[in-house]
Amino acid sequence: MPGFVHLYIGQEAVAVGVCATLRPDDHVASTHRGHGHVIAKGGDVNRIMAELYGRVTGYCRGKGGSMHIFVPEIGVLGTNGIVGGGIAHAVGAAMSHKLLGRDNVAVAFFGDGASNQGVFFESMNLSALWHLPVVFVCENNLYSEWTEYERLTAGSQIMDRGAPFAIPSVQVDGNDLLAVRDAAQQAVRRARAGRGPSLIEAITYTQCGHMEGEEVFAGKYRSDEEISSWMVRDPIVLFRERLVSSDVVDRVTLDRVDDDEGKRVEAALEYAIRSPAPAMNELTEHVFTEER
Repeated sequence: MPGFVHLYIGQEAVAVGVCATLRPDDHVASTHRGHGHVIAKGGDVNRIMAELYGRVTGYCRGKGGSMHIFVPEIGVLGTNGIVGGGIAHAVGAAMSHKLLGRDNVAVAFFGDGASNQGVFFESMNLSALWHLPVVFVCENNLYSEWTEYERLTAGSQIMDRGAPFAIPSVQVDGNDLLAVRDAAQQAVRRARAGRGPSLIEAITYTQCGHMEGEEVFAGKYRSDEEISSWMVRDPIVLFRERLVSSDVVDRVTLDRVDDDEGKRVEAALEYAIRSPAPAMNELTEHVFTEER
């Protein structure tokens, strides 16, 4: 597959935990690592894979590619190649919900690097002033591209940045699905009740690095020991063990689920490979909206 792909492996508990608290008509604004968010919000795996491959059967007819998947029918305002680019989009959606008298919620997913962007502070200020129904979710995976979080971000915790705006903020284990869900439930209830925004900082880790193929120019910047220490805390493995130890389900059933999902992904891959690329005459189509 040509081009850059930013995998979400290792951060799944954040997307699933947050989106499990949302309704289909709630909105999310995502990042360039947003495939997990789209799937968690209810996206079709076949169409997502096709979009990654630049195929006409993808959500954006192959024109968005890896970093720009827009699915309005399930409330996805778009994944975004601009760091922090989706934060203000979520605030805009939240403002529209309030102006129209709806009880919908908008969620802004962003990384630790985006927490240093001015749009983050501007968005928190505006949403706090106007009590907008938005939840800011920072997925702190400890690296901004290839640079350690501590070298770029002042202060010990990103959650502290909500304090000047009187925004309720919490830091959670981003690899603990239920911890993320519980924090998101409180934030979403607050937003639906008209009590304004919340900030969640989820500490997690990207197992595959910033993007595929990065070793060619970034080199090795994480130790094997560090990666291994997070691999054993894989959110899917942790949740699986919790389900088994709590007698919610047995390992045989979970193995069957793993097998079924593996087949679904393989089928999506085959679907993408067999789908056609966009025709050249589509180059200038879908640039402007049609008049209504």
